[in-house]
Amino acid sequence: MRKLTLADIKDLREYARERDDFRRRIIEMKKRRRVDLGDLLTIVFENTDTMRFQIQEMARAERMVSDEQIAHEVETYNELIPEAGELSSTLFVEIDNKEELYKWLPRLVGIQRAVAFWLQDGSSVVAIPEDEERLTREETTSTVHYLKFRFTPEQVDTFGDGPVRLVVDHPNYDAVVELTDEQREELLSDLRAPL
Repeated sequence: MRKLTLADIKDLREYARERDDFRRRIIEMKKRRRVDLGDLLTIVFENTDTMRFQIQEMARAERMVSDEQIAHEVETYNELIPEAGELSSTLFVEIDNKEELYKWLPRLVGIQRAVAFWLQDGSSVVAIPEDEERLTREETTSTVHYLKFRFTPEQVDTFGDGPVRLVVDHPNYDAVVELTDEQREELLSDLRAPL
């Protein structure tokens, strides 16, 4: 999948002109790229467009105008754009209540290693955490994790044939969700995207 360049990021005035349409398009896209994993977790699969949106919105909110500031964000967010045969995602612990958060974050230590795709041929593709050392400790975890899933060419074909399940298998939390055809097709376009 194509990485972003500095030229992809619009200046604040130019972005203001396209923002409403672009934002609407990204919201619709993210509906197909978001999967609820039980009551506490949500995973969103990232691509070039979702990362461009993140950078544009950050630049807008923080009034970033220098090429150096934008280039740093492009470099950082490009890490979340998947390579060929790969899916890249952000896993969220969706707890708003502070007391519940303090109860669950210690119980969910290691959750970033407990997520996998199960394919119909019996194979699985386990999450590979990114930036793990910064986001989790022995006694607690973060509310956000960045995960990559690396598929073999055969697994990409099997993913395309479906069904595909996304599974969380953690000692304190379990979830199994079968992707809809729309979700599977959306993610298959990432897996088959040229670089």
